[in-house]
Formats: sequence, C-alpha cells, structure tokens
Amino acid sequence: MPAQVTPDLRVRAKNIDAELVGSRIRLARQRAGLTQGEAAGDFMSTAYISRIEAGQRRASAELLVALANRLGCDPEELLAPDDDVLAREHEARLTLELDYAELELRTGAADAALPRVEAVLDDEEITPPLEAKARLLHAQALEMTGDLAAAVAELEALLTETADALGRIRLLIALSRCYREQGDFVRACEIGERAGVLVDAADLAGSTEGVQLAVTVAAAYFERGDTHHALSLCERAVASAERLESPQARASAYWNSSIVLQGQGNIADALPLAQRAVALLEQTQDARSMARLRNQLGLIQLSTDPPELDGALLNLERARVEMEASETSPLDRGRNQVGRARCRLLIGDAEEAERLAEDCFERMRESHLLVAAEALVVLGQVAAARDDVVTAVSHLRRALVVMGGVGAEREAAQLWFELANLLQDHGAVEEAIEAFRRAGASTGLTHSTIPQARAAQRSSSNR
Repeated sequence: MPAQVTPDLRVRAKNIDAELVGSRIRLARQRAGLTQGEAAGDFMSTAYISRIEAGQRRASAELLVALANRLGCDPEELLAPDDDVLAREHEARLTLELDYAELELRTGAADAALPRVEAVLDDEEITPPLEAKARLLHAQALEMTGDLAAAVAELEALLTETADALGRIRLLIALSRCYREQGDFVRACEIGERAGVLVDAADLAGSTEGVQLAVTVAAAYFERGDTHHALSLCERAVASAERLESPQARASAYWNSSIVLQGQGNIADALPLAQRAVALLEQTQDARSMARLRNQLGLIQLSTDPPELDGALLNLERARVEMEASETSPLDRGRNQVGRARCRLLIGDAEEAERLAEDCFERMRESHLLVAAEALVVLGQVAAARDDVVTAVSHLRRALVVMGGVGAEREAAQLWFELANLLQDHGAVEEAIEAFRRAGASTGLTHSTIPQARAAQRSSSNR
C-alpha cells in the first residue's frame, strides 16, 4: 500500500538538508537499477530529478512519496535521521561496489575488480556479511589474475569460518580448481572428494553445484593421469546437466568432457561437445570463459584428421579478440598464439607462422615451458617446410631441452610424441629415442618388466 503524506512527513521534507535527501534518492535509484529518466516517469522531467539528486531543488513531500514508491523504498528511508540512514547508505554503497566487482569478474576484467574489492575490504565500517562476500570475490580475482597462492590462502581461511553446507561446497570447488592450476593434482582430487561427501549429504548431486564439482574433480583426475575416472565423472556431469536449465552448468559439463575426450584422442566425440558448449556459453555474460572455450574449440578443430582449418582459424582469431577484451591469462593467450601459428603454417603462410611462433616463445620461455616448447616445434616445422634441415633440427633440439623442464605431465605426452617423430624424421635418432621415452613416462608407462621376469626364470632354472 503506498505511503501516505502525513503532517510529520511534510515537516521533515521541508526541513531536511536538500543535498542529503538528494544523495539518498540517487543511491536508491542506482540500487533499483533505474536511470534518471526511468525514475522520473511521467510525473517529473529528467532534468528536475537530476537537480533534486544534486541538492539544487527541494522535493515536496508528495513528490518524495511518489519517488519512493517508484524506487521500491520507504519515504522514511529518504527522510530518516542522519545517523541511521548514513550507515545504511554506506552499506549500500559498499554493496554496489561489490556488485560492480562481481560484474567485472564475470566479464573477465579481474584487474579492475581486484583493487575495487580490496578498497571495500579496507573499509573500517564494513559489516561481517559484506566482508565475507568481499573476501570470496577477492579470492576469485586473485585466481583470475594468476596469484594462486594468495587465492588458496584466502579460500582456506574462508573455509574454516563457513558453516553453511552450500557455501563450503562452493569454496571447496574453488580450492580444488586452484590446486589443480598450481599443479598439485593429488591435493585437488582430495579437496574434490571432500566436497563430494558434502554434495551427497545435502542431496545436491544433480544441482548446478554438483555439476560444477564433478567437472572440476574430473579435470584434476585427468591431469593426474586417471582419464577413465575423469571421463566417468564427466559423463555423469553431462547427464545431470541435461536436466538443469542452467546454460553455464551444461556448458561447463560439455566443455570439460570435450577436453578429456580430446586428451584420449577421441576428437570425433570431443568436437560436437565443444561446439554445444560454445552455443550455450554465448547465452551468458561470462566473456572470459567464452574466450577460453572458443580457443579450445579452435584447437580441437586443428586436431581433427584432416584439420578443419577454416573453422579453427576463425575460432582462434575470434578467441584472440575476446581474450584481449576479457583479460585472460598469459597461458591462455600463449596457447591461442601457438595454435594460430600452426594454422598459418598449415595454410602455407610460413612467414606469419614463424613470426607468431617466435613471439610466443619469447613470451612463454620463462613462465610456461610446455607452450614455449610447442612454439619451438612450430619453428622447426617452418624450417623443415623451407628444406632447412639444419635449422629445423636445431629448433627441435632446443624444444627437447625446454621440455626437459616440464616433467612427466600428461598434457605433455602428445607434444613429446610429436617431437620424437620430427626428430626421427630429421635423423636425430638418439634425441628421438629420448623423446619417445619421455612420452611414455608422461602417459604413465614405466620400464618393461619382461627382462626382469626372464632373469628370474633363468635364476630359477639354474637352481
């Protein structure tokens, strides 16, 4: 029921500071998500409400009541004693800042969100609920800007203070993801299993959180080398996601499933899943994820036999533009650049392929060895295409040295095999054998036990 204009309301409207009530109207309007024109409606001009908000005009009691009804607030909030309302105004202002930061994170602008959230956390009058929300956004911004250690510390601290089951599940999902990105796959899996217990206890297996957890843990198991379990988790996540109306959850399930299938060499099944994920994610405002997913789709198209060059180049170029706008990580940009270099080489533009690969190597050589090594492989292929065998072998040997610092990561296996074959094709047999051995180690293979078994048989027969 609309508020009535009482004598008391008239007195306060006449005597309250015009600038103070104007700032309260402006804040209420922003909170309601209205422009000045929308708030003005048919009963005043946009210019007039602008002057009221600036404190240059004093609104009548009747006008204040009408405005309050339109803005979804109580006229008492606009005319209340200063101390009470100032505290609420301050909280509303901090809330608005966090809302802006959340939007910036969704659109990939983590570098802008981080100082905004930190400024809110530095505010001495922040309330506990707002502080908890700000700390979670802070952890997300730290993760997106690449400061994983600080993100983990913030998430671990929040976990000890959070009793709500759903809140703990979301924190554990984020923690598992951060540990995976740090390369601690064992810890990532352990954290994921802890979250899984909570999901089962709260009967959330078929929820958005349940799907997010499944694909996060699946990615950790995949990186750890257990592709069969990873694929099983992804299949369950896809089945659950199909029953949800959340485009984000379904896209995440399809996306991660496509990555696992691609890692298994099953490009035929990986490609349509990635394409469905792109179509779904285009309905959201998650620009950063859209750029990364489109990049993944381009790389999958590049892996088909024969490669879908037109589609790959289109998606990789679109991903490049989107990455520049959404502040994706240097690693994502490096993968995109080396993918574009491979495309250019395959369509016969060796000069552009060389330029992209050289630039990628210089950017990645200190921070992301796997991408740097892949750039060197492309440079070797460029030299080979020019019949410059000496230069080709030189680049490939450099790639071998760089790959030596990567370790036995499953993601490296395919590149080890490619490097081994290229070295063998160009006569570097010893280096090729070493690369084949490292490829086997990256896929979980160890030295053969056959010689030891034969030795044991000989020993037994000699007794």
